Amino acid sequence: MDQTSRDHRTQRILATVDCIPHGRVATYAQVAREAGLPGLARFVGHVLAGLPSGSRLPWHRVITASGHISSRPGTGPDQQRAKLGTEGVRFSRSGRVNLKVWAWDPTAPG
Repeated sequence: MDQTSRDHRTQRILATVDCIPHGRVATYAQVAREAGLPGLARFVGHVLAGLPSGSRLPWHRVITASGHISSRPGTGPDQQRAKLGTEGVRFSRSGRVNLKVWAWDPTAPG
């Protein structure tokens, strides 16, 4: 993948993550699909892992397909869990988010 293609894909991913509303989560695969990049969930993870510390992008709203938090360099899962908690997202005792309850539905009104 050349740099121009990579930058274009990165911008699509960042724009998609920025659309995830407060109090909702999306999976890496969902972000890839919504960005028009199906099958590139790992690339989404790579892009988010490369965000600078203190980024205002709501990266914390992206979780694994199993509903768990994936570790991110420079920030621990506790920080992501805390950010989601302040938005009202709840976790099971095993640390899982119920995607049936908390998943972002981009087709939903509002």
